[in-house]
Amino acid sequence: MSAPIRLWCELAWTGSADGAPEHGVLLEIVDGWFASVVAGVEPPADAETLTGVTLPGLADAHSHAFHRALRGRTHADGGSFWTWREVMYRVADRLDPDTYLRLARAVYAEMALAGVTCVGEFHYLHHAPGGVRYADPNEMGRALLGAAADAGLRVTLLDVCYLAGGLEPDGTHRPLAGPQVRFGDGDVAGWAERVTGFGPLPGHARLGVAAHSVRAVPADALPGVAVVADGLGGPLHVHVSEQPAENAVCLAAHGRTPVAVLADAGVLGERTSLVHATHLTDADVAAIRASRSTVCLCPTTERDLADGLPRTGDLDADRLSLGSDQHARIDLFEEARAVELHERLRTHRRGTLGSGDLMRAATAHASLGWDDAGALRPGARADLVNVPLEGVRLAGADPDRAVDAVVFAADASDVRHVMADGRWIVRDGVHTRRPDLAHDLDTVIKEIAT
Repeated sequence: MSAPIRLWCELAWTGSADGAPEHGVLLEIVDGWFASVVAGVEPPADAETLTGVTLPGLADAHSHAFHRALRGRTHADGGSFWTWREVMYRVADRLDPDTYLRLARAVYAEMALAGVTCVGEFHYLHHAPGGVRYADPNEMGRALLGAAADAGLRVTLLDVCYLAGGLEPDGTHRPLAGPQVRFGDGDVAGWAERVTGFGPLPGHARLGVAAHSVRAVPADALPGVAVVADGLGGPLHVHVSEQPAENAVCLAAHGRTPVAVLADAGVLGERTSLVHATHLTDADVAAIRASRSTVCLCPTTERDLADGLPRTGDLDADRLSLGSDQHARIDLFEEARAVELHERLRTHRRGTLGSGDLMRAATAHASLGWDDAGALRPGARADLVNVPLEGVRLAGADPDRAVDAVVFAADASDVRHVMADGRWIVRDGVHTRRPDLAHDLDTVIKEIAT
């Protein structure tokens, strides 16, 4: 047993529904876990003091690490989701295990600076150019696990089944072509064989699965993806209804919405996360709520790609998670407040979701299979994010509404300290393992994107 760590927090959010923080919270950490959490105490002499407000570690539930290389490179001539995708394919075709490791390591370290302690990586870049398998068919996935370890984060590798290049209105699917062939395993059985052969994972990692979308996975293959998820006992994620064109072609091909196709295939459920879910019908909303599926919102991506405004207020507030997706920005505070601000634009009404709701979405580790994380409570993993209140964005904040101030005004640069599993990964705004992170990002992105 290692020596206990004692931290006294001036303010800490311990899960109150209204977002109100506790005052004078003493945290005792033993071997990476919270052993005790006691509020209303004076600072002990043997405890480190954390001024400002302390929050649970944040969970970035939807990441495509290599998309970080596209930041600021997809806006020429306006563009669209589909032209953005072509730029993404060009970057994907240049990556190998080494550059993937270096890029993802830097991206995950950037997440750590923003308070993220766990990431869900939606991983479909499986094979070498031309679709040739590496000697280890999971080499690219292992690069992501190594990247997370180097950055000090936990990771859920969501291994993606990606079988087709698109859905046609007549119900046929286009074959994979160009860079897409790196994503595919031939059929659901080939994908399942590779995924289930991954072998034991290190302690910082868990394995989940994903169906890319109804565009990329035929309806008759979706039940097989659900069976693999059940066998692994892990999460199942899927892109759904991000763009109106996806819904239109799905209705033409199947006579049903993408959510209905997933429901009929047995994909919905409490371990399932539906990413984006922007364009939902009333029946879709009812199916999602009845199945207790999570909806993962990625507002900075959804507005960058002009996806639209989701029906957030019609969903269960306790079944939301957040992701930074393509990493146009990596800032979970921005993602959290955008969920509410986008809903204000849609409904012309304020206050659908409060800071407590938004913080629960930002700390939804359970959607990634880590039920023992995401809260400042005894028995939980010792993850935390400390945000001072004296910076220019938060100066003058009411201590009793400090979480409101963070959610609606802070950004990633306001994060001071971050701990994951009882280890400091960010101190005074600097990553403890990657102190020259900007150089790391600049070097690898220029190598693969220019």
